[in-house]
Amino acid sequence: MTDIEDGPETGDAPQTVTVEIMGQRFSIRSSLDIEYVNRLAAYVDHKIQAATEHSTGGDTVRIAVLAAMNIADEYFRSRDTETSIEAALKARAGEIERMVDDALADAAPEPAAET
Repeated sequence: MTDIEDGPETGDAPQTVTVEIMGQRFSIRSSLDIEYVNRLAAYVDHKIQAATEHSTGGDTVRIAVLAAMNIADEYFRSRDTETSIEAALKARAGEIERMVDDALADAAPEPAAET
């Protein structure tokens, strides 16, 4: 049995979910939502099937490693894209803040001249 801990939790006590990957059943003990665990398993199974189609050998460990490398690549690319988007949003927020500051400074009443 394997434990899974990260993801959308149900808030309930851990439960056992049986999933099928590569035609084999696995019992997963997790407090995550059952549907989420099933989606994870389906995704992994899909990636393993894709790796099988591109592999010349039938070694299951080799295929599983290729699938894991593909999943890791997707994760790293997604994380890098997220970081780039976050940096762009921070830069844009800084620009907007400067524009608002300039507009407020322009709109401020000028001090009255003394006579």
